[in-house]
Amino acid sequence: MQFPESWLREFCNPPITSKALADLLTMAGMEVEEARPAAPPFTGVVVGEVLSVEHHPNADRLNVCQVSTGSGAPLNIVCGAPNVRPGIKVPCAIVGAELPPSDDAKADGKPFVIKLGQLRGVESQGMLCSARELKLSEDHGGLLILDDGARVGQDIREHLKLDDTLL
Repeated sequence: MQFPESWLREFCNPPITSKALADLLTMAGMEVEEARPAAPPFTGVVVGEVLSVEHHPNADRLNVCQVSTGSGAPLNIVCGAPNVRPGIKVPCAIVGAELPPSDDAKADGKPFVIKLGQLRGVESQGMLCSARELKLSEDHGGLLILDDGARVGQDIREHLKLDDTLL
């Protein structure tokens, strides 16, 4: 069984470190075999709201989206996800974001950095993310759609409570 440390600390919150808590549980007869981060490190990903979606003029399977990130003008983002549609809230990696390294051997374990780019002649000012791209799951069926209550512009790590330890 796996559970987040934060869940346990909602019931009792002794003033000890995560390591000491894991040791205490083991000594109490509930062996903690592993303590690992809930998510890999990544930065620059916020809650974005897709405002509009139009077909890419030069590609059949791409769309050009207008995305609000809560700061300034909407971003123009090219997206190929099959489930993109206006009104959804999704993780949005802004320019400068560092995503977990890809499994590609060429990545050499280095973060994937989001840059201002051109996709088939259309500028893309970020990237809409799936759970797989954030290494939160192996699901690659499309974007990770967030609940309607997600606050646009909020750091995705805070929204999904990813800075936690799984015991």
